[in-house]
Amino acid sequence: MLRVDHSGEIAANTIYEAQADVFGFQGNREEKALIMEMWENERKHLLATSRMLDEFQARPSALVPVWGFAGRLLGGVTAVMGKKSAMACTEAVETKLRGKYKGEQLQQLDDSLALLKSILTEFRDDELEHLDTAVEHDAQQAPAHALLSAVVAYGCKGAIEIAKRV
Repeated sequence: MLRVDHSGEIAANTIYEAQADVFGFQGNREEKALIMEMWENERKHLLATSRMLDEFQARPSALVPVWGFAGRLLGGVTAVMGKKSAMACTEAVETKLRGKYKGEQLQQLDDSLALLKSILTEFRDDELEHLDTAVEHDAQQAPAHALLSAVVAYGCKGAIEIAKRV
């Protein structure tokens, strides 16, 4: 569970990093500021999941470089497509994680792991806020929204399954 979370936080950080880089290069200050705000939460999540891997003596995914590369690629491409596409990326990622992994993950934790459960609940709440932000910033108005959302959701699902094992 922690390996999957850690892998997802690496991908999220690199998505936002690439988007911030593209928007900054383009001189889109408002878009960059929005991305930087969400990225700040993800930095905290990555730090916390890294520490939890150590605390629970869990190994990170062997594919950490792949998750980083995939995140940068996805973030960069969606930012080049524009703000709405970048927001559609966030919407798709957060929807997939909330619906298929985070909810199941939290339900599986028993009371002996109350602190871990509370941390992951806080992460989920941050991610739900990112989802709301994406929708408020016209994610659903992105060109080819349905296709982009499906591709990102499918990629998330595959990454989750792979990170569970590798």
